[in-house]
Amino acid sequence: MEAKVKRRVRDPAATRETILEAASNLLAKDGLEGVSLSAVAHLAGVNRGTAYQHFETREKLIEATIQWVSDKLFHAVFGDPETIGERRVEEVDVARLTDRLCDFAMENPEICRVWLQQVLASPDPSQDPFWREYCGSLRRFAATDLSQPGVDAEVLSVLNLAGVFFWPILVRAHAADDRERSELTRRFSHEILRLSMYGSMDSRAFPQVEERLRKGMRVAAS
Repeated sequence: MEAKVKRRVRDPAATRETILEAASNLLAKDGLEGVSLSAVAHLAGVNRGTAYQHFETREKLIEATIQWVSDKLFHAVFGDPETIGERRVEEVDVARLTDRLCDFAMENPEICRVWLQQVLASPDPSQDPFWREYCGSLRRFAATDLSQPGVDAEVLSVLNLAGVFFWPILVRAHAADDRERSELTRRFSHEILRLSMYGSMDSRAFPQVEERLRKGMRVAAS
């Protein structure tokens, strides 16, 4: 009597996750030009028809991949999206949040860089969950008594994320091992916090710059 071949149970959610992970790897390695449904299907170990069942076009695959990376970022930095509404910005541990962001960027440098470029190039970056929460958090913080006056949350978000996501590229080119990469990650996290807390210029030495900034804050407030 022949033994029956056990049929593999299909798991559409797991297959979709595998395809998106493969797409993110190609996106990080080769940029947008390297992403095609055929190439992604091959890397994911599925046939092209299966890939097309989940994503009808290359454009939809890329859009879903950027969203997938954004979700990974969101969970790594902010935690469960369901708890965001319960969190008061005044109670956020800024140092730990900065460390989590820097750690994720160091582990996923190419993906983070591509994500940032795509989100900032989109017609409406606020549609991206991570960008919306990161920039929104800074905007809510700027409205509290904990903030320096005149903070431009959107500009500060771009400056922070661009630095956080591009620093690992330099680090990985020069760090000898994991220990050194970890040390360089902490250096960057420290400098982000130091700049946020103290800035980099002594206002007493730059009265003209101070006056320009004061004028800018008055214009923004009017």
